[in-house]
Amino acid sequence: MIMLIDALQGAMDVDTHIFLSINGAHNSFFDYFMSAYSGKLIWAPMYAAILYVMALNFSWKTMLFCMIAVALTITFADQVCATLIRPYVERMRPSNLNNPISEMVHIVDNHRGGRYGFPSCHASNTFGLAFFLFFLFRKRWLTTFMMAWAILTCYSRAYLGVHYPGDLLAGTIVGLIGAYLMYLLFMKVSGYKRKKYVLNVNAPILVGLLTIVGILIYALIKIV
Repeated sequence: MIMLIDALQGAMDVDTHIFLSINGAHNSFFDYFMSAYSGKLIWAPMYAAILYVMALNFSWKTMLFCMIAVALTITFADQVCATLIRPYVERMRPSNLNNPISEMVHIVDNHRGGRYGFPSCHASNTFGLAFFLFFLFRKRWLTTFMMAWAILTCYSRAYLGVHYPGDLLAGTIVGLIGAYLMYLLFMKVSGYKRKKYVLNVNAPILVGLLTIVGILIYALIKIV
């Protein structure tokens, strides 16, 4: 038991060290960029592009089941993290003023998030969507972009001081589990057969990249 406690403490120390390294490497440009990138509504056009691809390639019935599966993936990821795990683990966010390391944390726009941060809902939601699209389409470039998008989202949460890397890793695992379970349910209910060729499958990539360009321009304007 003592060895287990020592190992856990050692892992938490490493987690804190990595967090402080990420959070400490900041400047005004990335403050604006990461804050905007971490937002939810800003990605609405990319989500719309994902729905467009579904509408273009699925029957209305299959698309309906797919939308329900995506919604269930996000709901599962969010609720497992926020309702089932956080109240029992009670790991404070690094930005929480009651956390001893909070004085060392760089905060952007005075945003500190809620009290607890393990696991990260941002990580579970973004990776839940990314993994579901991987299972659904199995297209290399779309998968690569969505995974990179989710990874940078996680990085932004540590940069902004609201999550430890361990929070983000745990959230990623929850998102993967949720995506896999809901994909299996979707396959069973809808009878969907994966297509070899998917029309306009790269549309979310284009819209996502344009969104990132927009965020870059926004950050540049803000620091001028």
